[in-house]
Amino acid sequence: MGKLVIVGTVAFDEIETPFGKTDKILGGAATFIGLAASQFNVDAAIVSIVGDDMPKKYLDLLSNKSINLDGLEIVKGGKTFYWKGKYHNDLNSRDTLVTELNTLADFNPVVPVDYTHADVVMLGNLHPSVQLRVINQMEKRPKLIILDTMNFWMDNALPELLETIKHIDVLTINDEEARQLTGEYSLVKAAHKIYGMGPKYVVIKKGEHGALLFHQDQVFFAPALPLEEVFDPTGAGDTFAGGFSGYLAATNDTSFENMKNAVIHGSNLASFSVERFGTERMIDLDKKEVNKRLHQFKALTQFDIELQ
Repeated sequence: MGKLVIVGTVAFDEIETPFGKTDKILGGAATFIGLAASQFNVDAAIVSIVGDDMPKKYLDLLSNKSINLDGLEIVKGGKTFYWKGKYHNDLNSRDTLVTELNTLADFNPVVPVDYTHADVVMLGNLHPSVQLRVINQMEKRPKLIILDTMNFWMDNALPELLETIKHIDVLTINDEEARQLTGEYSLVKAAHKIYGMGPKYVVIKKGEHGALLFHQDQVFFAPALPLEEVFDPTGAGDTFAGGFSGYLAATNDTSFENMKNAVIHGSNLASFSVERFGTERMIDLDKKEVNKRLHQFKALTQFDIELQ
């Protein structure tokens, strides 16, 4: 069983979309990544921080998915990171209404000793200096270090982000962020510029238009599955990252060919995440549903063509 270290937020989200709204519910990058990775035979541990306002039922939910919480710091008297947002009608854009860092403001990650030799490290969206501190705690170089980031850090911590990117193998960002990071509109050119920063592989997420995987001169494209309903896109990118990293840790194969499979698994799981608010859909997701939809992906992408 491969070991996977997941770094990111365990948080409260409050979400409003054209289809309804929630009170405070379980969210956070590490939560979505962990739930997605739990679909595979992988020994995963979350490294994060919460306040003692985090209900035990949420922590039990993660533990019951065989996610190790030894690296989850619970601050007595502290408050958990909280985000509130409202999505526009197209669900591709949103307004952040409230962001409260709370305990996250002083987060000093500590990787559990049993996971300092992990095969794969998935660095969810956090301040790049926090991500780098995790890398520096690994006692041996993991087979794969994957980093997810966003435009906020490009605007506010670019030097730290560029330093951390030097130490990773895979960068996952969306198309807008790839263009901002590199100054290139062409995503092919953007990927090549990112190679020069350190990563060997680049995954560019395009939301409802799928995802691109780049390695040297090789490119792979995975479409997004057309869905009848998209209810809440919060956490879809993190769910993709969890499926991608979980599959690679479970299969113990970090080749480009196997990464193609990982992209499909990540896209597949993300297609479930958007069907309900927050983590609701991922909590009860079973293997039968996952495999059925994988067959839909296969039918969507495979065809025979006659060459003239």
